[in-house]
Amino acid sequence: MAAAIAVPGTFAAGGAAAQVSGIAVANPEQAVANSKAWTAARAQIQSTYKTQLDQANTRRNAIQAELQPLVTAYQTAARAPGATEASLRPQAQAIQTKQQAAQQELTRLTQPAQRAEAYAIEQISAKLNDAVQAAVRARNVSLLLRPEAALFAQPAADITSSITAELDKAVPSVGITPPANWQPGGQGQQGAAPAPAAQTQGR
Repeated sequence: MAAAIAVPGTFAAGGAAAQVSGIAVANPEQAVANSKAWTAARAQIQSTYKTQLDQANTRRNAIQAELQPLVTAYQTAARAPGATEASLRPQAQAIQTKQQAAQQELTRLTQPAQRAEAYAIEQISAKLNDAVQAAVRARNVSLLLRPEAALFAQPAADITSSITAELDKAVPSVGITPPANWQPGGQGQQGAAPAPAAQTQGR
């Protein structure tokens, strides 16, 4: 989503305290992350893929334990008198090779859950632009900024929760099983938000 979303038309400033006059801020990623559909999908994914995620966490801890002695030995060798890039290269390459193999293994274990997450997020994000438009209309907003684009904003100017509420109405739930030929980003929604922080990296 662009840093600023200009809403066509001129909106009169509302008199009610619940309304924001003119300019507001919102975090689209947070709006998606706080949605009921994502909360339910995340819990379902954690349950459905619990075995794979537990295996990934176990392997991640084991890999870290395996790598630590190699890293310590490399650091010790690097501090030794006469250490050179050439003399350290075999150890560095051994560490890099093990790290790459570990990453491939962890990716294989977490890929089903990550794919399910991406599918759920894409379904919610497909309704994000409509939710934003509904929220800005309801709050009489003519210019919507990301929080980091505003030097200062009162808490009342943040309409992220309003966008989440609109998402909850538009997409109360989503599936977590993508079609066999589905690829992330295939819908190409202009208003799509990046996925919330990955849930498959730890439990």
